[in-house]
Amino acid sequence: MTNYELKSYLNLKISELDIIKHWFEKHNCPITNEQLNLLWQYGQLILEWNKKINLISRKDEDGVLIKHILHSLSINFFYRLAPSDSVLDIGTGGGLPGIPMSILNPNAHFLLIDSIGKKINACQNIVEHLSLTNVKTQKVRIEELHKQKFDLVLSRQVAPLIQLCKWVTPYLKPNGKLICLKGGKIDDEINEAMLYGAENLTFPEDIQAHPIDFLGDRFDEKYIVICL
Repeated sequence: MTNYELKSYLNLKISELDIIKHWFEKHNCPITNEQLNLLWQYGQLILEWNKKINLISRKDEDGVLIKHILHSLSINFFYRLAPSDSVLDIGTGGGLPGIPMSILNPNAHFLLIDSIGKKINACQNIVEHLSLTNVKTQKVRIEELHKQKFDLVLSRQVAPLIQLCKWVTPYLKPNGKLICLKGGKIDDEINEAMLYGAENLTFPEDIQAHPIDFLGDRFDEKYIVICL
């Protein structure tokens, strides 16, 4: 790497991390330099693994820290985890949103699951590389998961909202929540899930949708959806 390339690399790292730090400060969310460095390392590991298997779209590689990692972290702007929370990330792929959330919430306990072996193998390797002791991974479909109970279930672009609600209901503790990262026109999905909950006297009882377009143009019609 030439001196010019090294300087460009360092400038990119600083500018993207500054963007993340800016939004955390704006939302009064604490974030340390150590956590920012771990997020940077995670982004680089995603790019390394993406050369071997498809964890993210190739066209998104230049924006991994913002489009994928900040996107995942924006959950923190609307919901604060308790230190003892148990969290399930379904369809985690390469660890999104579970790994960024685990870095920002080191006292919570995370289980990341995916049905695709090569993705969960990559995810486990990344967890080990980052020394994330609060994270476990498992190759399994949620329907096959033993009846563990979680305070929080996370999902990023996995399935329609009503299907997610049906899947996670058996795994939620009392007052447990499902938080989804969703995009596009979501009103019909929300109405369908609410109707399902009302007709069956089951989860969810309420759904909140928080737009995150304030993060920039690439987040137009992107939402943090919290099912209660």
